Amino acid sequence: MPYHKRRRDVLKGVGAAGAVGLAGCAGTGDGGEGSGDGSSSGGSSGGGSPDLLVVIGYPESGIQLFRDYYAASDGSEDILIPDGLQDAALPGQVGNDMANVTGTAPAAGGPNQEAFTSLYEDTYDESPGVFTSQSYDSAAALILANVAAGENDGTAIRDQLRRISNPDGTAYGPGEFLDAVEAAANGENINYQGASSSVNFDENGDPASAAYSIWEFEGQSAETVAVQDTQTFEGANPDGAGPSADESPGGFGREVSVGILLPETGDLASTGQPMIRAAEIPAQQVNDSDLDLTVNAQFEDTNTSPDQGVSGAESLVSAGVPAVCGTASSGVNVPVCQETLIPNEVVGCSPSSTALSVTNLEDDDYIFRTAPSDQLQGRVMAQVASERLGATSAATLYVNNDYGQQLSERFSGVFADEFGGEVYDQISFNIGESSYSNVVEQALSSGN
Repeated sequence: MPYHKRRRDVLKGVGAAGAVGLAGCAGTGDGGEGSGDGSSSGGSSGGGSPDLLVVIGYPESGIQLFRDYYAASDGSEDILIPDGLQDAALPGQVGNDMANVTGTAPAAGGPNQEAFTSLYEDTYDESPGVFTSQSYDSAAALILANVAAGENDGTAIRDQLRRISNPDGTAYGPGEFLDAVEAAANGENINYQGASSSVNFDENGDPASAAYSIWEFEGQSAETVAVQDTQTFEGANPDGAGPSADESPGGFGREVSVGILLPETGDLASTGQPMIRAAEIPAQQVNDSDLDLTVNAQFEDTNTSPDQGVSGAESLVSAGVPAVCGTASSGVNVPVCQETLIPNEVVGCSPSSTALSVTNLEDDDYIFRTAPSDQLQGRVMAQVASERLGATSAATLYVNNDYGQQLSERFSGVFADEFGGEVYDQISFNIGESSYSNVVEQALSSGN
């Protein structure tokens, strides 16, 4: 199945043989709220230019922002970026090697990372990218919970998600996914161990542990980024916690329904397309097997847009989909959850929506994610800024939405409180502006 010929229900009954021939993703493509014209959410009188710029955004807008930065600076400042800007093509599009840029991103640090990498490469003849392991784990967990529930019902799937993923059951990973499906259908207690993490959900539906990579660009013609280091961080309860079903009805002879709601187009298309491919694999594995089960995986494109995300979610709900792998960006995910998934008692499990606002949703436990919260990434970035880059002062430039603002504030708070750094200013910008010279100049001179 060529990728660009996908239909919404294309995976129904399609096996891997027929299907064969990369951030955060935590914001929105609409610019969010606020002026976006260089407004500041914090600042200091400082004592000179900052030694570090933190830029939080997405590749499409990042191209112009970094062009304007390199036109205004000799690149002597260190720049720190999160996963939303992890695109190997960015230096070529900017026209600069971007050698002064260091990035952080949730990594594939789960116990079955190698098995997933081999699976993805065998299926698509390319290497997995940022958030692809989280996408596989999200779709795999939703399918397993559905099989364990024995019905296409959102509440039943919600109640099974921790049962099939948190400790105490027999461990299975991507390489044993079909064995896990069979065990779940038999009503057995299983413990899905993923590629991105152990996939233990805490009381908020967030991962209880996560790995982060520290990476750099490799030049203007590179097709990959260079990972310098990977570190694992655990939350307060690494084994996970929260409500869970006591038993699994299971059962064979049925069709499992799952939705994939990710950005094939829009500001996150370069990241979203590999995520979609990864999310399709678990359904392909089941449909290519001799198990008495099939998976109907229905796809909708969010276009990295809240309005289109909600519209896509409504289409999935109307089609009877009880659980959705998505969305990618928090600026899309939050309205999708609030307006469509939660009111219709449909489970959402995002592979890459990392904003703090997702944790705080009043969701009646229907919303999960396999990507870690920016509560953790903000601390990782502050630690990298201080300990790896040796920065004592910083200014942030952030995309004007929940993702950008919350990650900027989290980084700034930890950088100041735990590492003794000084944040001169936090400056917002909107997506899609023709020039970012003003905000760049404001950040570069913020300590003066």
